Amino acid sequence: MKAREGDLVETLDSNIFDVKGLVHPPGKIVAFIRFTPDSKGERKRGGVAYRKVYPLQERYSLLREKFPQYLVFDQVFNELMCEVPVNLVKRHYKPVDGLRQLRSRKDLDEVEKQALEFMELLKENAGVSWSKLGVSGSLLVRLHTSASDIDPVVYGSENCHKVYNALKPLMKNPSSAVRPYSQLELKNLFDFRSRDTAMSFEDFVRTESRKVLQGRFQQRDYFVRCVKDWRETTEKYGAVRYQPVGYAKIQAKIVDDSEMIFTPCHYRIDNVETLEGTRVKNLDEIVSFRGRFCEQAREGEVVVARGKVERVRGLRGRECYRLVLGNKMTDFMVPVEAQC
Repeated sequence: MKAREGDLVETLDSNIFDVKGLVHPPGKIVAFIRFTPDSKGERKRGGVAYRKVYPLQERYSLLREKFPQYLVFDQVFNELMCEVPVNLVKRHYKPVDGLRQLRSRKDLDEVEKQALEFMELLKENAGVSWSKLGVSGSLLVRLHTSASDIDPVVYGSENCHKVYNALKPLMKNPSSAVRPYSQLELKNLFDFRSRDTAMSFEDFVRTESRKVLQGRFQQRDYFVRCVKDWRETTEKYGAVRYQPVGYAKIQAKIVDDSEMIFTPCHYRIDNVETLEGTRVKNLDEIVSFRGRFCEQAREGEVVVARGKVERVRGLRGRECYRLVLGNKMTDFMVPVEAQC
């Protein structure tokens, strides 16, 4: 089973997980629990009630309490991971298939209609084929509510940049149905995100207000997830090993932001100064597997960031370090002076 970022998998016990990244252990899928059956849940499908589990700490707590079989110490990543055995998967949801179904159905509700209209707008303006576009999130598994977001997925570097560049003028066009968040909407987003990511409202506004991959379409939130194609994925599980060595707050200059729109996102850094915590040499990258850290900083900007420090060892014995964002509520990255 080839699963990647944006996919969802449903297990034999009817839990639904969202897949993280593109590198997975043999016979397993790195994924986080997202929807779980709950008689008090507000989402219903096929007569079964579900609730959405979002904050990372809540996800881990639920797994420890009820589904510890999905928590595994991974020898390659050297930490406790949520991994779903392939033999426990009863259904694999793919965003491209989900969008194909939306296009073929005649009984769409309002949320599904708006999602399809948004995808048609992206396709028309970016010139990307349907085979490289998909819809993820609650819409993909038919567990959305009237207030659900639209979660498009774009595959392939070239296509992702086409969509990104198409969104820029759409967001600036007053007659377009696509627009950036207002100040009030940013406050609402801040209140939601601050449940598991600590940041001041001022820093939040400085970073989020200039993002292109998120915003509003016809008064509905959207977040576009950009994912590399399979042919662009060179890393094989086990070829690179990761070792957590501490936690640190650093200041650094972004020297390459070419991977900032992808999930996972990467930022190459230089002129690193450790402000607090673990000190290492050759810390040359900031990485996150969470979409909220996409477009967080731009090339040439000086940032302050806090996260897990990992040692990275490759096939040829090269050793370096990276800062990983998103595992703790205290993780963050903000430009000291954000460019417009």
